[in-house]
Amino acid sequence: ELLVVIAIIGILASIVLVSLGSARKKDRDDRRESDIRQIVTAQEMYYGDNEHYLTCNTAGTTNDTTNTVTCDTTTGAPDKIPTYLDPAPVDPQTKSAYGWIDNTGDDQKFCVYAALESGKFFAGSHKGTRILNAAPTTLDCW
Repeated sequence: ELLVVIAIIGILASIVLVSLGSARKKDRDDRRESDIRQIVTAQEMYYGDNEHYLTCNTAGTTNDTTNTVTCDTTTGAPDKIPTYLDPAPVDPQTKSAYGWIDNTGDDQKFCVYAALESGKFFAGSHKGTRILNAAPTTLDCW
């Protein structure tokens, strides 16, 4: 009888662990989407005050001359959006910056995106937010 009880508990524990794994993935994806929405909101507020979006690129250059903004040398993402988002959020799993399309050539647009564990991408831009099948490659995002 004791072996039967232990076997049943083992089976139940394995079922719970499997379902927790997918719940954790969903939670991380929800966090990524929330982070991208925060970045979009901060960029819109920055635009309201400065009449242009914060620009950043992998060379580390930015158009904000009054604040120290560091651009990630891999993704080009800013470490903050002055006054509105400090520090900028990072991916909950990799702890690296989200994808950023270089917008130094056009400060009236921006595109930031996150790779979701579902294989899709969540992008945010001057147009809003959207789920995409592939990583965006232009400032228009989609």
